[in-house]
Amino acid sequence: MITISQFSPVLAGIGGTEIMWIAIVVLVLFGAKKVPELMKGVGTGIKEFKKASRDVQDEVQRAFDEEAHPPTPPGPHRPTDSIAQSK
Repeated sequence: MITISQFSPVLAGIGGTEIMWIAIVVLVLFGAKKVPELMKGVGTGIKEFKKASRDVQDEVQRAFDEEAHPPTPPGPHRPTDSIAQSK
């Protein structure tokens, strides 16, 4: 069983009674018709945040991979070769 303290250390001190009071306050402030819309917005925000976080992690990982395996530079350019070939 996953507890709140395992999910988020910030929420470790919140118990069932506190969650119930928060739910009641949200119902009173926003009304029963607005709560599903509000939760949908929260869910969308969380989804966008996770996507942005994943994109940043991918970009950082890609940068570390490029740094660990730099591309090989092209060979030295010798202008005398092109002159010798044109004669």
